Amino acid sequence: MTTQEEQTRPGLRFPPGFAFGAATSAYQIEGAAAEDGRGTSIWDTFTRTPGRVLNGHHADVAIDHYHRYRDDVRIMAGLGLSAYRFSVSWPRIQPDGSGQVNQKGLDFYKRLTEELRAHGIDPWLTLYHWDLPQELEDRGGWPNRDTAYRFAEFAAVVHDALKDHVHTFSTVNEPWCAAFLGYASGEHAPGRREPGNAIRGAHHLNLAHGLAVQAMDARRVGGCVNLYAISPATGSEADLDAARRIDGLQNRFFLDALLKGAYPEDVLADLPVDMDFVKPGDMKTVNAPIDVLLVNYYSRFTVSGAPGGKASAAAAPTETASPWVGSEHVSFVNGGHPVTAMGWEIDESGLVEILTRVARDYPPIPMVVSENGAAFDDVIVDGRVHDAERQAYVEAHLAACREAIDAGVPLEGYFAWSLMDNFEWAWGYGKRFGLVHVDFETQERLLKDSALWYSEIIRQNRHHEPTDS
Repeated sequence: MTTQEEQTRPGLRFPPGFAFGAATSAYQIEGAAAEDGRGTSIWDTFTRTPGRVLNGHHADVAIDHYHRYRDDVRIMAGLGLSAYRFSVSWPRIQPDGSGQVNQKGLDFYKRLTEELRAHGIDPWLTLYHWDLPQELEDRGGWPNRDTAYRFAEFAAVVHDALKDHVHTFSTVNEPWCAAFLGYASGEHAPGRREPGNAIRGAHHLNLAHGLAVQAMDARRVGGCVNLYAISPATGSEADLDAARRIDGLQNRFFLDALLKGAYPEDVLADLPVDMDFVKPGDMKTVNAPIDVLLVNYYSRFTVSGAPGGKASAAAAPTETASPWVGSEHVSFVNGGHPVTAMGWEIDESGLVEILTRVARDYPPIPMVVSENGAAFDDVIVDGRVHDAERQAYVEAHLAACREAIDAGVPLEGYFAWSLMDNFEWAWGYGKRFGLVHVDFETQERLLKDSALWYSEIIRQNRHHEPTDS
């Protein structure tokens, strides 16, 4: 029987100081939904609405990280993680979304970050991973400009409380998802299908990012985008235009705003809305200087402008509309790659393509791969989870990171998604992304083979790092 080290690709060596981490989000893991003064989020409301989440699942308990965080940090330390990316729950800290601060909520994150630091793990804090306080949604949600200012207020509260515990803050996780899955397709909370308001919400999410950067004055702050490599199904004019459109709304709308301070003209021309909600000075605020760009990458999109295809890259668990405002006619096809349990194409070359493109086309900015991972149909056999497909996925994407570094990309780290199996949004508990298997009934944690393999990769890189004399 071969050892983990013998199974490890020998070329997976990274520069000294490269961060090997894993990532989670508050709503997906914490539970304790009604404890210690936490308010209601849009996801609490969404999961209680019949037909919104597969099998009626909710995250009131999730994987009980709120009570088990010390054990979970010990798991991270055992794996050798040098960094952990997590999000804070806005309604746990400001139950109504503004004003009064819940000290018990802040105290939880102080305990968590202290525990991480005690085990030599660098906390990477994300301010917003989609759990908008319901009170702010009742006032209009992200289409309401005032929400961006409330977010800046929230950012300042968190920064002031945790700045001595956290080295890197990031603002909004995947604003594309929050805007277009939340307000156009309705697949995510709050479940609205209002295309014009999705665009308005997207701008206000970008504005919230810039306002938060200004409000925090953090030592190290970043923005987070989910990027996809985009390919036309054929060389036809219709397919080439489809690729331009999807690349524009998914990638360039956010990259150009954050890194160049302007929206792409061709994307604006595609949109069926008047952009009068973009006020003078907004784009300068959105373009506030950041120290690192967090890039979430999972898959490649292969798209067509021909009619009759499916309107999304993967099947949704419930009935949804198209998230592609102004480009609803575009369809998604399989480009010939294998797929994960989510139906997402596996193509690690797209990660190299995305990273080198950002390095080439935008002002210089350090980057990390802040989420990358895959869901597969894991089963326990004789007390083990032999998830060879996930291990192969992570190995291929780590090799892509190494290729990007060799091509000159200033890549500083990699965070596997996810540390543990958890609540997978509209899919409930039906999809597993974790390196660590979780029994959702007993909350028992079990390291999958992929976790053991990843730990060996980390160990080898630490072993080969030069030491101070």
